[in-house]
Amino acid sequence: MNWISNYVRPKINSLFSRREVPENLWTKCDDCGTMLFHRELADNLRVCSSCGHHMHIAPRERFEALFDGGIFTEVAVPKPIEDPLKFRDQKKYPERLRAAQKAANEAEAMLVAEGEMHRTPIVAAAQDFGFMAGSMGMYVGNAIIAAAERAVALKRPLVLFSAAGGARMQEGILSLMQMPRTTVAIEMLKEAGLPYVVVLTHPTTGGVTASYAMLGDVHIAEPNALICFAGPRVIEQTIRETLPEGFQRAEYLLDHGMLDRVTPRGQLRDELATILRMLTGQSPVVHGDLPQPLPEEAPAADPAPETAATPPATETAKG
Repeated sequence: MNWISNYVRPKINSLFSRREVPENLWTKCDDCGTMLFHRELADNLRVCSSCGHHMHIAPRERFEALFDGGIFTEVAVPKPIEDPLKFRDQKKYPERLRAAQKAANEAEAMLVAEGEMHRTPIVAAAQDFGFMAGSMGMYVGNAIIAAAERAVALKRPLVLFSAAGGARMQEGILSLMQMPRTTVAIEMLKEAGLPYVVVLTHPTTGGVTASYAMLGDVHIAEPNALICFAGPRVIEQTIRETLPEGFQRAEYLLDHGMLDRVTPRGQLRDELATILRMLTGQSPVVHGDLPQPLPEEAPAADPAPETAATPPATETAKG
């Protein structure tokens, strides 16, 4: 009986028991509701294969797709004072920071890196909407400045991916100070004659839109991205009018001259490299592997001294 209860019965139960499935295997599209397998979604850069909806993508994942071979070097960002205002709502600000760091697995809401994109050296910065809605605080301001300074030092273009709900309320006036600080940093980049290209992703709103996100030499947006200062619901409640369909979306802004391009995420890498090479006067992007260098030719041997076929003539004395 012990043998049956201790070995046979548990074995049978394990065969017929329900296997636990990890919760992150499937993701539901926010737009069309299609269930997407996590590997398919990652291979498609978190774009729905059914409707083309562009989901949130973390900066590190974006950089792995942007830089050649997924290789990049992070740029150090000075760490500001953690809680200068001792802010507290339902939670203390440091507690919210730690929770966001654990959820996003990042130190803050922006990542800065340098590397090559289609063999084009660049500096890139990307906001993480998954970290406290990508809100702009002192760290984000420091990150923009660090990115601009690094680009100037290396004489490289700067590419910025914006995604934010605005300024971080837990830092009060100190977060609003980042608007002029980042504006000065971008001006420093332009004085150095270096291109600054902004890719606006969903959503880009508030003080971010009113500062560094709209100061680029070229503005590209991902499809259907919300780009605004105040959202459409706030505007409708203020003016008591119904706004046009698609108001403040990327395609609407492109039609009204606020953007230069609307480009799907899968095509951004090629388009950014093409634009940056045009702005910096470089040759067009070479797709695929570069041709192997030609073998060096062996130096030609020194020619042998010429020998006369006939003996040299000798001068004769004139009589």
